[in-house]
Amino acid sequence: MRKSDKKIDNQIIKSLTEVCQSALEEIDGFEWLTHTVNFDNFPDSLKVVCVFDSNKKLASYLKSSNSKHLALLIADSLADIGIKLNSVKNQIELDSEENCTLYHAGNWHKRLS
Repeated sequence: MRKSDKKIDNQIIKSLTEVCQSALEEIDGFEWLTHTVNFDNFPDSLKVVCVFDSNKKLASYLKSSNSKHLALLIADSLADIGIKLNSVKNQIELDSEENCTLYHAGNWHKRLS
């Protein structure tokens, strides 16, 4: 990773950490988030995965009137540091601990790759 890429990655981490803290307080069932990125194809390769504790809580969030809140928080926070998501729908994914356990035996590294 180039020095400039590391600097951008650190900014992304800081920005998403703030989003995570807000989401933990505001969204029932939200647990954590992470990101992946290939800096050779940045920002299109940036992907944020938001994890809920169960499929039930995830489904409840998706059915709520607030279902776009998390994506808006992420997009706005990244925009504040100069990163525009070109396809929010494709670059922000909602998942659950339950799905990872079911399909990847709880191995998030394998699930995210």
